[in-house]
Amino acid sequence: MADLLARIGRRDEAALRVLYDRTAPKLLGVVLRIQSDRGMAEDVLQDVFLRIWQKAASYSPAAGRPLAWLCTIARNRAIDGVRRRSEVQGPATEDGEDWVERLADPHDSEGTILGRNALQACLGRLEALHRDCIVLAYCEGQSREDLALRYDRPVSTIKTWLHRGLATLRGCLDGAP
Repeated sequence: MADLLARIGRRDEAALRVLYDRTAPKLLGVVLRIQSDRGMAEDVLQDVFLRIWQKAASYSPAAGRPLAWLCTIARNRAIDGVRRRSEVQGPATEDGEDWVERLADPHDSEGTILGRNALQACLGRLEALHRDCIVLAYCEGQSREDLALRYDRPVSTIKTWLHRGLATLRGCLDGAP
């Protein structure tokens, strides 16, 4: 997928069509978690691909997996859409709480929301395989067995990678401000 982003960065429209075909359903799912109105979510999705077209040249593989980068764009554009609507409709709460951030994932605690930047920084410090396994297992719900097939490794190795990655991540987050 990184090669598609590089081609899109060079303004290759065919690469954008391929990326759209491969990722639109997943990205629409990300948007629908935040924006429940399907029509508005589809509008946001178009905005997401416009943003991808504009920003693909700035994607760096060192920043993380391409799908994670795309999902971040989708999430941010969906939150922006909800915020724009709330400005027209008025604030959702009287105390000024930023409810849009909580809407992004109803399971997030306040500490999780506040620590999102620290988490991203710590994930960036992990070995690529550990980071990828953690994201696939805990964010995308892939089983240890699926990861073993994907990386052609025994399940025990995948469990070790996850354990080490989580231990490193925990240590980094404990030291984060």
